[in-house]
Amino acid sequence: MHIYRCQLTLMEKTFFSSREISNFYYTEPLIGNYALAYALGLCQSPYFNDGTIYYRPHLGALNEQEIYITPATIQGAPHFTVGQFNAQPETYWSAMGAGVLVTRPDGSWMEAAGKVWYIHQPGKRRKKVNATNRPQYGRIRYLSVGNEATFYVLSSEELTLPSYIRLGKFMSKARMLTELLSYQRVESDNVTISYLLNPADLGAATALQLYDLITVPPTPLVRNALLSGSFYRLADGTLLPQGMRFGVAAA
Repeated sequence: MHIYRCQLTLMEKTFFSSREISNFYYTEPLIGNYALAYALGLCQSPYFNDGTIYYRPHLGALNEQEIYITPATIQGAPHFTVGQFNAQPETYWSAMGAGVLVTRPDGSWMEAAGKVWYIHQPGKRRKKVNATNRPQYGRIRYLSVGNEATFYVLSSEELTLPSYIRLGKFMSKARMLTELLSYQRVESDNVTISYLLNPADLGAATALQLYDLITVPPTPLVRNALLSGSFYRLADGTLLPQGMRFGVAAA
């Protein structure tokens, strides 16, 4: 097994929609391992997406290759940047409808019935402007430039990992330093793991006893987990559970 420690440094403010409270969109101080699998180029998402979720085939393929990535844990106190956004279109005419920002196509005219809008085009029946499932305005909390995070990549074969990756909804740039680590296999009971883990990915021989749960999509993570089982003990004393693989078989 090859074990790589990866140190991320955010070079641009980074946003994941971890939590939405009214019109405030939060990024939690973490980076999930599903996101890292795609950011590292180990999975490829389709350019056009019709809403299909590909985690099972994509991450299942990594399981077959015996590749696993842990979630990234922010080092020290996380820093955030809060901003505002307004999705108002930059057109000559627009209006706020019921859950939609209405614009007028060329050669047409608009009719309002309360907050419902209709498009009239020559030779066609009027068409209702339907609501869209996207935010129109609000506040957004990013991870700030300079935040550092650590995660691990485990692979049965040697990997060449990138020096820079893109993360989050806005494909923000991050620098990555990678180090190949030596390790020993050990058995231990009642070990407290302070870094983030994905509980769905732990091996069957690892007993998860206590933990702090962090509920984020697409899968909850745990911190300060109390574990018993088989571990890789790294040169710096860090313990990584053995047998971790993406828990997508029943996803």
